Amino acid sequence: MFTPPSAWFTGFIPDLPTPFDAADTIDLQAFAALCERQVSAGVPALVVCETAGEAPTLSPAEQELVIRTAVDVARGRTRIIAGAMSNATGRAVELARRAEAAGADAIMSVVPAYNKPMQEGMLAHFRAVAGATGLPVILHDIPSRTLRPLADETLLRLVESRQFVGLRDGSGDTTRPMRLSRLLPSGFRLLSGNDVTIFGTIADGGDGAISEISNIAPDLCRTIFSQVRQGRLQTARYLHKRLVPLIACLSRESPSALKYALSTLGLMSPATRLPIVPLDEAARAEVRKAFAAIADEDLIDGVGA
Repeated sequence: MFTPPSAWFTGFIPDLPTPFDAADTIDLQAFAALCERQVSAGVPALVVCETAGEAPTLSPAEQELVIRTAVDVARGRTRIIAGAMSNATGRAVELARRAEAAGADAIMSVVPAYNKPMQEGMLAHFRAVAGATGLPVILHDIPSRTLRPLADETLLRLVESRQFVGLRDGSGDTTRPMRLSRLLPSGFRLLSGNDVTIFGTIADGGDGAISEISNIAPDLCRTIFSQVRQGRLQTARYLHKRLVPLIACLSRESPSALKYALSTLGLMSPATRLPIVPLDEAARAEVRKAFAAIADEDLIDGVGA
């Protein structure tokens, strides 16, 4: 039975990393365990083959393998959102088709990086990706990586098609939900894509977050979101502030810091794929310090154990 994305594309959704082994191949066992941990925590969806997943370094066959693994682990218990990330529209179209064939529930399509397309180019790119698949498409705007933002006007033109169901907003502009809420179709979801500004975005009417910190503390993130939605902003703000030092570490060196943090919990290797390299000792010490700051309150399973 089809469930519209408006029913599940909300709350904290983890942007999952892709574990690698010593031979630089995907560690599917570790990846499956990461997926199961999140599914067991009750997350509404998993994002795979996107920013934290080092998607630009994965071959199309590797991406399909990762998506199929996530689908197999989820077994319908949660939704799988697959990145179709490329600055070549034809390649993004191919990835979208492969993701649909692999069983994904939705596609995430990012503003092309490096090319610096005009707004008309972005419009044509996203429409081409959507036209290649019958799946819902979630847009991803992240100007720090693409240099050119997805303009509000372009977004409003895109959502004339109901196939575009949401936006992962990595711009850091917490006013966007308030500014656009009355202009967007009913059911369109605006989620933060920036852990640093998550609290402000949700408090100002955002529908949730696609997050790296949720990989580490899914239960706590769900509590924060629930507290905001219940109007208990003081409690939510306090819990979020406790995570700020760790969020700062993750934001500085993504996804190396995320992988190291998860490795300290015994969940995966900290190995990355070039051109991303693992954290140096100084950065690892910062992550450990950030963990220590929250261990005394037992906010994250495994920390301080």
